[in-house]
Amino acid sequence: MPMRIGDAIPSFEGATTWFNGSLEDTIEDTKGQPVLVHFWAVSCGICKDKMPQLNEIKSKYGELGLKTIAIHMPRYEADTDLDTVNEAMTANAIKEPTAVDSLHKLKDAFQNEQGWVPVYFLFDAEGKLKTRAAGEFGITVLQTALDKMFPAEVKTAAVA
Repeated sequence: MPMRIGDAIPSFEGATTWFNGSLEDTIEDTKGQPVLVHFWAVSCGICKDKMPQLNEIKSKYGELGLKTIAIHMPRYEADTDLDTVNEAMTANAIKEPTAVDSLHKLKDAFQNEQGWVPVYFLFDAEGKLKTRAAGEFGITVLQTALDKMFPAEVKTAAVA
């Protein structure tokens, strides 16, 4: 059963590797902040196609306090090569803390039973799930949820 609206953000323990941070730093940095967690994979074409839109969202809402955590979830043996993951992160401007979930412990913690990528989980400042969206249209669903989470700031930014 997938996570439900209002569920608490799961633990990030179980990641096999971290890039751009650590478990401890990530937990400390996200306390009391809205958090976007996105699952992706090196072998995911939709992930690569949607990354420019996701980067725009991260930039826009990051200025408003949104924290972002990436989770690379290998789907195939070739996805587990850390040099390839690092190259893909550079190519796709993934600069946020990134957990590598080679054992799929984070996939299980986030109840991503089908192993969807991309999948986006948006949590409020209290660490409660506000929305979950997957696939090709996940960015659109995420954008709508963020506009609701940051309504005054979005209007102010649009006017400026």
